[in-house]
Amino acid sequence: MKHVIVILDGAAGWPLAELGSKTTLGYASTPNLDALAALGTVGLAQTVPAGVEPSSSAACTSILGYDPVADYVGRGAIEAASLGVTLAPDEVALRMNLVYIAGGIMGSYACGHIRTDESRAIVEDLAAALGDETFAFHPGTAYRHILVVKGHPELLELAYTPPHDISDQPVAERTPHGEGAEVLLDLMERARPVLAASKVNQARAARGDLAATDIWPFWPGVAPAGLRPFSEMRGITAAMTSGVDLLNGLAVLFGIDRLDIAGVTDGADNDYRAQIEGALDALEDHDLVIVHVEAPDEEGHGGNIEGKVAAIEAIDREIISVLRECVGRIRILAMPDHPTPIELKTHVGEPVPFILAGPGIAPGTARAYTELQAAATGLVVDPGRGVMDLLLG
Repeated sequence: MKHVIVILDGAAGWPLAELGSKTTLGYASTPNLDALAALGTVGLAQTVPAGVEPSSSAACTSILGYDPVADYVGRGAIEAASLGVTLAPDEVALRMNLVYIAGGIMGSYACGHIRTDESRAIVEDLAAALGDETFAFHPGTAYRHILVVKGHPELLELAYTPPHDISDQPVAERTPHGEGAEVLLDLMERARPVLAASKVNQARAARGDLAATDIWPFWPGVAPAGLRPFSEMRGITAAMTSGVDLLNGLAVLFGIDRLDIAGVTDGADNDYRAQIEGALDALEDHDLVIVHVEAPDEEGHGGNIEGKVAAIEAIDREIISVLRECVGRIRILAMPDHPTPIELKTHVGEPVPFILAGPGIAPGTARAYTELQAAATGLVVDPGRGVMDLLLG
């Protein structure tokens, strides 16, 4: 049997007064998701274990059937793997955002969602000015990059705050802190004049775009060991399509094939139809394809109600509609990895609604795909990695 997983990143959330006390998922027009919900099984999955940071790293690890605690890999190392960076035993990889800080306030954790070409040019400026035997800068996608630090294992023990957790908030006392933090704080200080002198940054400011004022390192990780390949664990072949380094890095570490599909991005400009068509093409020689769509999460971090609703509707219209036509011969799992409530502009670790539909899946009681309908079924998969067992069982 063939299988498809659609991860609607961050699509779940909390009720909003602006939407008549509905969530963005409940408010969005999703006739195809609703049809799958009526055809199949709907429930809640606890993708983030208690006490674990509610990151996409932990949540997507669960969806892929791994244990985000026992199989933990620091997110910096995951994203480094996506970029083809091989870490030495004495190296720590950190995610490094280009951010905009003004008056001590985190004005944009994404530097106004800077374009990849501009962002990479800025990181190359940083590498030329600050790269040495201790620090290596690796450009990634949009505002997301990797900083590798050699000879400082203490960085794994510091306290970090993801910049998207403090949007429009003061950054004082939220920078990396703990014993040994000085190595990063000094680098952050030395990066500011390099960023100010960047011609790309100056051009952005001249046309009214946000310039990158600071680098923000967080989410450390080291080279993983002992991870079992997905095909060995499950006895099937798998492929993945995503516009973000995190998911692509998980694919590398778990031995899942990465799909290079033109037009797949991390935002509202994603070519949803190309993504699902490429995924179905890959299903010809794979048993499972994972389709990860980042757009709802990005809009949630931005506090954009209309944008998040539009992203959910685009997934339903362009991706789920195609899968709906295949439900008689393909087993489908659709779910967010975690909620990203508009009010918070960041993730929470609450359970997320899932749909399982296709051959061998009996209809349940839900008639629409919402958080409320999922909770009403009484089905809770905890730990969340059990959804993979349901899909493949």
